[in-house]
Amino acid sequence: MKASDWDGAFMKPLLQTLNGLSAGRKLAVAALMCGATTLAAGPLHDVLDLANIVMLFLLTVLLAAAALGRAAGVLAAFLSVLLFDVFFVPPRFSLAVQDAQYLVTFAVMLAVALITAHLAAALRREAHVAARREAQTHALYELARELAGALDGAQVDEITRRFFRQAFAIDAQLFLPDTGGALVPATPGAPAAEPILARLAFDSAMTMNDDEHAGGRYAAAWLPLKAPMGVRGVLRARPLDTEADTLHAQKTLLETAASLVAIVVERLHYVDVAQESQVETASERLRSSILSALSHDLRTPLTALVGLADSLALLEPPLPAPALETAAALRDQAVRMHGMVANLLDMARLHAGQVALRREWQPVEESLGAALNLLRPALGGRPVRVNLEPDLPLLELDAVLMERVFCNLVENAAKYSPPGAPIDVDVRRCGDEVVVAVCDRGPGFPADKSRLFSMFVRSDNAKPGVGLGLAISRAIVEAHAGTIAPEDRDGGGARVVLTLPVGTPPAVDEEPA
Repeated sequence: MKASDWDGAFMKPLLQTLNGLSAGRKLAVAALMCGATTLAAGPLHDVLDLANIVMLFLLTVLLAAAALGRAAGVLAAFLSVLLFDVFFVPPRFSLAVQDAQYLVTFAVMLAVALITAHLAAALRREAHVAARREAQTHALYELARELAGALDGAQVDEITRRFFRQAFAIDAQLFLPDTGGALVPATPGAPAAEPILARLAFDSAMTMNDDEHAGGRYAAAWLPLKAPMGVRGVLRARPLDTEADTLHAQKTLLETAASLVAIVVERLHYVDVAQESQVETASERLRSSILSALSHDLRTPLTALVGLADSLALLEPPLPAPALETAAALRDQAVRMHGMVANLLDMARLHAGQVALRREWQPVEESLGAALNLLRPALGGRPVRVNLEPDLPLLELDAVLMERVFCNLVENAAKYSPPGAPIDVDVRRCGDEVVVAVCDRGPGFPADKSRLFSMFVRSDNAKPGVGLGLAISRAIVEAHAGTIAPEDRDGGGARVVLTLPVGTPPAVDEEPA
């Protein structure tokens, strides 16, 4: 039989049996080992020298300390000295010694035995710690390997439950934040979390302990799932044996396992984010393609409708008044629809990156004035107050696109303002930027302003339209390296503020006198 086979078939089961004994039984076994050594060495008294018999007792002390621990080794050391004195040192069967030099022998023998017991016990303890760490590392490796294949939070919860139950005798449960930020069970239908402790652990990123049992043992612990990019949830741990101090004894290992779970939960989170982003990108691309195709196909018939309506108004002899009114209404609606189609086409081009800016250095008031002149019929006599700061710098703009921005902003302000209420447009320089603010006295913006500049998004009190004006304005302003944002106006109403960089305009030579 090989040495490894002997170790696996005999030694390991024997050591496991000895480790499972109580402290009293370990001492009894150590005493029996010393007695067995005495019985074995008795017949050899006349054959072996006393020094060799001392070695047999020291070997017994070493085996007792290695197999049974420090206390058993110390007991074996003292018993070995006592038995050696009584049964082997003359006069035998008596504690008296014939030669005083044997007292030195006893002292050295006891010292060597105690040192041997200490070293053997320390070695045994280190071996036990190393074996336990190896088992823990293997368990964590198995946990990481199983979690690597998890596809959702429910699978992570199931794997974590099984691991904690088998490795630590702990009942574990995973809680993850939902879209509203509330902590809910990762497995649908599982018991809900205690809101206070779970929220404290999640917000503070610190382990929270539940009420303590007698003797300082925790009833439960809430471990935050701390990942590199933040806390991803909470893990609740409860010992299956309420009398065991498992949570405190295995604190470091529990936190390590919680970190592995946190990394997997964060990975699943970013996988979901990537999938949503991919779907959103594909949807946006498809929507832009459809908008572009529809816009191209609708512009021609709409232009024909406008031309036909103008032709009806110019017929000779003139049409009756009701027919002329109908032709004018038809032309107005066709023009309005033509503007919507133009917005759709512009939005599709901007999102596709097919619009090349034709930027030239020019004053911003020219684009603003052109927009106001274009909107004069639509304003219906509504006053527009323009406040221009003197000596405004030139800006590098695409005049046509910037005119579209001002048209959209002023037209929106006119839609939502009460009849006769003025629209204020303020233009001033602020550092390295020119700030343009379009203000009205309408109902103002809703509480959630973040979605106003998205495509096809309209507020609850929105006027007729398709919800593209602000989205187009933002795309054009950002193409000019500027910003645009909605604000609430003091005293009621809405305020849209856009900023444009000043840049470095070219030098202009003065004309000679």
